[in-house]
Amino acid sequence: MSSPQRSGRRCLACSAVEAVADDGALWPLGWRCSACGAAVAQDGGIPMFAPSLADTVSGVDPKGFELLAKVEAGHFWFVPRSELIVGLADKFFPQARRFIEVGCGTGTVLGALARSRRWERLVGSELHPSGLAHARQRLPDGVEFVQMDARDIPAAGVFDLTGAFDVIEHIADDEGVLRGMRAATQTGGGIIIAVPQHPWLWSRADDVAYHQRRYRRGEVETKLRRNGFEVLFSTSYTSLLLPLMIASRLKGRGKDSNDDVEREFTLDPRVNGPLTAILRAEVRMTLAGLRWPAGGSRVVVGRAV
Repeated sequence: MSSPQRSGRRCLACSAVEAVADDGALWPLGWRCSACGAAVAQDGGIPMFAPSLADTVSGVDPKGFELLAKVEAGHFWFVPRSELIVGLADKFFPQARRFIEVGCGTGTVLGALARSRRWERLVGSELHPSGLAHARQRLPDGVEFVQMDARDIPAAGVFDLTGAFDVIEHIADDEGVLRGMRAATQTGGGIIIAVPQHPWLWSRADDVAYHQRRYRRGEVETKLRRNGFEVLFSTSYTSLLLPLMIASRLKGRGKDSNDDVEREFTLDPRVNGPLTAILRAEVRMTLAGLRWPAGGSRVVVGRAV
């Protein structure tokens, strides 16, 4: 019989795992490992587990968080996506009460999840403190924040739901992130992953976003199974807008300018409104059980085994 999974904060120096009180911070400021004495840096009240990578152009350009913070709240891409993620969490993991978002950015999805139910522990993690600065402003008291490298999460078996939404495509070692998420997730807990799909859609927008890849159909599912998860649900997303996306990407190929990419973030409300309505309709059909064969994104739900 296998031994029970240990649960608690994990020291990155010696891998010791310490139990955490239900009402205590997962990583208290000034925490030192009781096993080896290693201390954790902090900056502005946020524990820093990978300070050498903070706000470097690693995975994303941190300068982009300022624009994202301004446009996400009403943008056709972000609003329905958050509704889909909340809906999938409610559908597959209604009892989950301890969640960490890997690469939470400015906190848009985390905010939607915070409003969706009462959580015992809600954590936003990010490599870049400049993203967390925005997230802290828009999220309620009680949400914990941590700067870390997602390939080495300083937690073991703490969470009953983990998520990474348009994050792992930025990281060369995406399976390292999935292994880290599995280690932080209790057995039986859930994972929700969203990624850009279809390599043939590669465009200037992917270059600007520092993407390592767009995923082939079935690739995320294979990687999840290889790293300790079973797949419960998988579908394409932004399927109804795929023809528009193809046209936009073809138009932008061969261009060195970022103008077309930037315009996608600052759409005229007369365009943004209908696109939002279309994706919200797609989200409703997806949550009703429809699985789309093709789309600009892939969304996969799994369970830790």
